[in-house]
Amino acid sequence: MTTILVTNDDGIHSQGIQTLRQTLAPLGRIIVVAPDRDNSAVSHSLTMSRPLHVREIAEDTYTVDGTPTDCVILALGKVLDIRPDLLVSGINAGPNIGDDISYSGTVSAAKEGTIYGIPSMAVSLAGEAPYDFTVAGELSKKMAARILDDVLPHNTLINMNVPPLLHPKGIRITRQGRRLWENAIQETEDPWGRKRYWIGGGTPVRDANEDTDVHAIHDGYVSITPIHLDLTNHSGLNHLKKEWELD
Repeated sequence: MTTILVTNDDGIHSQGIQTLRQTLAPLGRIIVVAPDRDNSAVSHSLTMSRPLHVREIAEDTYTVDGTPTDCVILALGKVLDIRPDLLVSGINAGPNIGDDISYSGTVSAAKEGTIYGIPSMAVSLAGEAPYDFTVAGELSKKMAARILDDVLPHNTLINMNVPPLLHPKGIRITRQGRRLWENAIQETEDPWGRKRYWIGGGTPVRDANEDTDVHAIHDGYVSITPIHLDLTNHSGLNHLKKEWELD
């Protein structure tokens, strides 16, 4: 039987992960190992300063008091009794596109699966609350089936983002774009009048290039981006070899 490991960064009780579990169920055995609380924007962090607690709350359903990456490592090393055929992370409430990919716990969980050689996919739904995960769930099932029937490129994961539409215009294969934020630091004061700063919010600055994930979501298309584990800038590598004299 096909085994699919499901995780996320929004926590075990999120609507997105419940939708994902239900829609993927026809494909095989679904095992959920997810954080016990919201871990948004924790990136690829590991918990190394304390022991972790894994708790089984239902059949094939486990929570971890740690990060999404912790969940994947513990799932593969201790929880699962079989190597999964696929890892799916999500469905995240909010997009993971452009520069936000670097901060995403959702994408990082899929990265960890890819590191261990598990075909992996991250799924996110753009828009704002209240979210309707129905379309994203069906697309997740479709993409999961395709990955199970095919082979992903080596050291590559799929990052799928879905626009908040009942009928997306279509699907685009995209590259990672740029998505910077303006006015993302809010200044406030504590009860004693001391200055404090809150990071979050602001206005996104959209990438104008039409072949990017940012542009696809803005135009109402599903974005599918292959993300490679090798962060080397190979054109930059060649430039440094040719132009820099470091001996």
